[in-house]
Amino acid sequence: MKKSDSKKKKIVEFKLQAEPGKNIFVAGTFNGWNPTKTKLKDKGDGLYAVTLHLLPGIHEYKFVVDDVWQTDPENPVMVKNTFGLMNSVVTL
Repeated sequence: MKKSDSKKKKIVEFKLQAEPGKNIFVAGTFNGWNPTKTKLKDKGDGLYAVTLHLLPGIHEYKFVVDDVWQTDPENPVMVKNTFGLMNSVVTL
């Protein structure tokens, strides 16, 4: 049986500009909000990035920079979470 196109994973790059030498992760609905599971790689000049394969849908996320949670400064799409704070959102 052939899988439908709606079930195919999409490639998403999460990237963040930050000071060199930082420990940066992305946590979200796609990894159980685990703050240390998905590490961004230092690409040089303060650019950190990771490429993930995610199922289509709405995914909430935040970056974790040296244990401090923050929204994506390059993504204006956000929703309020159950704690009354904001999460960044990517829709695939």
